[in-house]
Amino acid sequence: MLPERFVERVLRDLGPDEGAALCRALEGESPVSVRLNGAKGMPAPSGRRIGWSPAGYYLAGRPSFTLDPDFHAGRYYVQEASSQFVGHIVGSCGGAAGRRVLDLCAAPGGKTTLYASLVGRGGLVVANEINRGRAAVLADNVRKWGTGNVAVTVNDPSQVARLQGWFDVVAVDAPCSGEGMFRKSEEARSEWSEAAVGMCAERQRSILRGAWQALRPGGLLLYSTCTFNFAENEAVLRDFAAWAADDLAAAEQVPVEKEWGVVCGSEGVFQTFRFYPHRAEGEGFFAAAARKADSGGERVRMPKPQRNPVVWAEKRTVQELSRWVVEPASMRFALAGGTYYGYWQAQAEAVRMLAGVLNVICSGVEMGQLFKGVLKPAHALALFPELSRSAVSVAELSREEAICYLRRGDVAVERFAEGVNLVTANGVALGFAKRIGRRCNNMYPNSLRILKG
Repeated sequence: MLPERFVERVLRDLGPDEGAALCRALEGESPVSVRLNGAKGMPAPSGRRIGWSPAGYYLAGRPSFTLDPDFHAGRYYVQEASSQFVGHIVGSCGGAAGRRVLDLCAAPGGKTTLYASLVGRGGLVVANEINRGRAAVLADNVRKWGTGNVAVTVNDPSQVARLQGWFDVVAVDAPCSGEGMFRKSEEARSEWSEAAVGMCAERQRSILRGAWQALRPGGLLLYSTCTFNFAENEAVLRDFAAWAADDLAAAEQVPVEKEWGVVCGSEGVFQTFRFYPHRAEGEGFFAAAARKADSGGERVRMPKPQRNPVVWAEKRTVQELSRWVVEPASMRFALAGGTYYGYWQAQAEAVRMLAGVLNVICSGVEMGQLFKGVLKPAHALALFPELSRSAVSVAELSREEAICYLRRGDVAVERFAEGVNLVTANGVALGFAKRIGRRCNNMYPNSLRILKG
């Protein structure tokens, strides 16, 4: 059952016919959608394209993602269709290639991985999540996506805001009352209350103001929620616009096709986009976009680093690490906490600086550790599309063998060469295994193993 006070409000705000249609839709089935990882060559699935997302597809049904090796290889992300619209906004407002993007409330990582694909190897996504448990899930999804251009941080938004004027795009997917998730989550229904709506709105105002400090003049601000109510959407933007005053400006016009069913509007200079499940094929979602006025100066102010946890690798180490990647000249390698990492040259210094002022738990490509000058590769390196397969033996497994491997089970030792092997299924990397004589060690992370299905 939908919350009674929610139904009353919807019928009052949308009218009896429109409100009833929304409530009926929230009692129906959710569409299933995915977004493909262009860096990993996933072929198009049998399904319909999502109009506003070039890499997005609706699936005819919900397959067992848990038992799909392509899912574990990071060839696609199971992402709700409506939330993929933020990519369309960014693309319509000049794109993000080579830019710095802050995803301030980032877990579990759907939008983070989308932005990572948009910025490319010349850009950087800083994905922040204040909750450590959720941040760990975010980091796992970032490693699986494998683009090597994301830094995951665990900080209060106010700490991230100290990077004043540092980002070209700031995205606030604000914690909300979750009304748009009612047909997917019984928990969202049971936890909803009018008091929770008010508390969320107050928190959203605070987060949005802090995020604004990190955006450069002329930069793009995205605000989104997965809820329907005015209080957490337009009212938050109205309050913010009054606070930002003349520093706020309109963004480029975002085109929307009529058949998408998106309800477009405005709140001051903000363009707004509402996804109602009875109109658009997706869950409930709200998004808005505007720019920080360009006053002619960058006004970048960085806090002084409190530590220097990232040290660039020495020449001999660089030689060993370089043989593991396709384009070593495009990367820099560094040591942090006893583990080596690879970073794209364009943002390597930026990530090093970030590690001195924020709590970075995942960044670039985790390469692994050195033992007697030889790399013991980390799992994340297997999922990096630019891994050089000339550096390691490759063991191609059948689907059934791959599922066994992903459960951390035993696969016939004859399938592997002596030493470290890259484990693949259908040509796509899943992880590493190491054969020692008649024994083979499954190196797939225990925390990621398949437990069900």
